[in-house]
Amino acid sequence: MIVASIDIGTNTVLLLIADIDNSTGKITPLVNKYRMPRIGKGTKQTGLISQDRINALLDVLQEYQNLIREFQCEHVIITGTNAFRIAKNTIEITEEIKREFGFNLQVISGGEEAEFAYYGAVSGLSNYSNSTVIDIGGSSTEIISGCDGKISSKTSLQLGSVTATEQFLKSIPPSETEIENLNQEIQNQFSQLNKQTLSNDVIAIAGTATTLACMQLGLKEFDEEKVDNSSLSLHNLNKMLEQLSKLKPSEILQQYGSVMEGREDIIFAGVYILYRFMEYFGAENILVSTRGIRYGAIVKHLLNLN
Repeated sequence: MIVASIDIGTNTVLLLIADIDNSTGKITPLVNKYRMPRIGKGTKQTGLISQDRINALLDVLQEYQNLIREFQCEHVIITGTNAFRIAKNTIEITEEIKREFGFNLQVISGGEEAEFAYYGAVSGLSNYSNSTVIDIGGSSTEIISGCDGKISSKTSLQLGSVTATEQFLKSIPPSETEIENLNQEIQNQFSQLNKQTLSNDVIAIAGTATTLACMQLGLKEFDEEKVDNSSLSLHNLNKMLEQLSKLKPSEILQQYGSVMEGREDIIFAGVYILYRFMEYFGAENILVSTRGIRYGAIVKHLLNLN
């Protein structure tokens, strides 16, 4: 069975086209695409997804629909996350997507987003007996713990790389005061979590983590095979923060290449959230997975079929 899964985030729109083994549930990726229309840009301030961002999203979905038809996908799953949860014009956008493409956009809750992130992250692992998954998105961060494929705790924090940048890091590069204010907000957010529920085995998914893995590996362009199951250390993250804190977005893009394109102005905030998470919870090393919500949506779909 060939299935397409589209994950519309605050920053990125990701497409997975995969071959699903009906007997085992194994997900074999055939196509992975990502685009960055940044639909959540300014949404926190205005309460709306702007028309230019909607147009950019529709352009991406048109590109993806062509691929979905090419691969003759039997089922299309399309999920929307925090930008759609907070925008006042979500209903109008979902109706337009239905009219234009026939896609039924499912806006998932923060809890569901955490669930999908966890299922996606562990779907490619042979051993995930006890793991914590962190998914730093554009406007929220999901932290999920589980054992043997069953979720034991999940929390959705209202802070991501885009919202942290827009709310706290207004200078370029950010000032020490701005960084400290962000740190205080992160500590407030983390105080919601119970340290006892978190595993020492941490898996990081989504664009912040995979971009950091590329930086560490010296990759100017994204290479899924090299990035998936790579690791990041607290020590190396600290060095990356020091480097990024001194650079303007244009300099970040010039130094790190196309892998940073569309993320150069928000990467510092994403790295800072991940660094503080590792420091707060005593994680010296984390695993990076290229799988996430789009994979988890397929796992959930298969569970609902059975």
